[in-house]
Amino acid sequence: MGQWLDSMTGWLTANPQWLGLAVFLVACIECLAIAGIIVPGTVLLFAIAVLAGSGALTLGETLLLGYVGGMLGDAVSYFLGRRFHQNIRRLPLLRHHPEWIGSAELYFQRYGIASLLVGRFIGPLRPMLPMVAGMFDMPLPRFIIVSLIAGAGWSVAYLLPGWATGAAMRLPLPEGFWPEAGVVAGALALLLGLGINSSLRNQPRATQMVAVLCLSLLIALFIGWPYLTQLDQGLMTLIQEHRSSAIDSAVVVITRLGDFRTQLMVGGLLTGLLLLARQLRPALFAGSTLLFTALANGSIKWLFARARPEVLTSPLTTYSMPSGHSSASFALFLVLAVLAGRGQPPRMRLTWLLLGSLPALSIALSRVYLGVHWPTDILAGMMLACSVCAISLSLIQLRTPLVAMPLRVWWLIVPGCVALLTFSALYALPHALVRYQY
Repeated sequence: MGQWLDSMTGWLTANPQWLGLAVFLVACIECLAIAGIIVPGTVLLFAIAVLAGSGALTLGETLLLGYVGGMLGDAVSYFLGRRFHQNIRRLPLLRHHPEWIGSAELYFQRYGIASLLVGRFIGPLRPMLPMVAGMFDMPLPRFIIVSLIAGAGWSVAYLLPGWATGAAMRLPLPEGFWPEAGVVAGALALLLGLGINSSLRNQPRATQMVAVLCLSLLIALFIGWPYLTQLDQGLMTLIQEHRSSAIDSAVVVITRLGDFRTQLMVGGLLTGLLLLARQLRPALFAGSTLLFTALANGSIKWLFARARPEVLTSPLTTYSMPSGHSSASFALFLVLAVLAGRGQPPRMRLTWLLLGSLPALSIALSRVYLGVHWPTDILAGMMLACSVCAISLSLIQLRTPLVAMPLRVWWLIVPGCVALLTFSALYALPHALVRYQY
């Protein structure tokens, strides 16, 4: 595998005009039934994205090609299942590995539409679920809508890290950038590794351990941010160099999802709807997490009084660390992810947390893109929200664990929160564009 990968990346380096096609094809194969299990598409995608980020393709082109390729793989898999139904099991590879389709079939029957959203981020299930959806005659319009949404998050999660790595290697970054990046990346990897391991093992104190780890990393950031200036300035230079007026409007819409007024209204709506549905403990968990995250963020920001980056033509007057947009968005979406994962196996709970982190991370990164916050600001906001959420969940579950909410409750809160977020993001957009211009 290593020699073959080196040969392929070497050839693409010498022939960068084929990189776009390579991104498209590998993304398609990664999402194609059966082929996506056999071919190590995740490794290939990262390697090709690194080459694309070295200057051959823009970020928008890379994400778009990966997105369209993934959609094609989904479509082919779906129509294969729809055309052959149960006869698909007679294929040679599936005859020898019935567990491939069996696990996807069980997953789809249990979770329905949610399986296509969540399973997109679970390696063995990703290429098989669209085919299973076709086998069970899932309506095509419904499949298209779900696939479009899931594919967008998948392309960002799987291509952005590689592209950013390639772009960072190309730029003349500050001398201390890579050591500082290594320290931060190592700390995050340790946090994720210990948290995932304890959750998969169903350790009784897993939530408390995550709370302690997040709080420790938050304290380390508060103490050490003056020593991470090369990392902050290097990432800010990298992002601002690739900033484009063509996507500014979309990023401003995303960043408005994390505005204080928007988060206040959505948090109030979520807590109120949970109370209306007589979900008292979930409402207490949601309300306490959102409230204490907001209070802690405001107090800490005033205490540290860190100046914002000098990027905007009309800089904001409030302080920078931690990012309020980052902490508020992570608190909201982590609460929803935790509630969605109640009563489900550890892997499903972790996948819901991953899904919840994607929109929150988009909002947080939009602040760096717009030059409003340093990267360590949004990292501190994320750690603050994670620690408060874990502490709140631990206290709520001191005696008995939270149970899964009825489906009718989700049909109440999801449309309401999505509608309010959409309206708030689009309202007064022209004024926001002027505010965030550079």
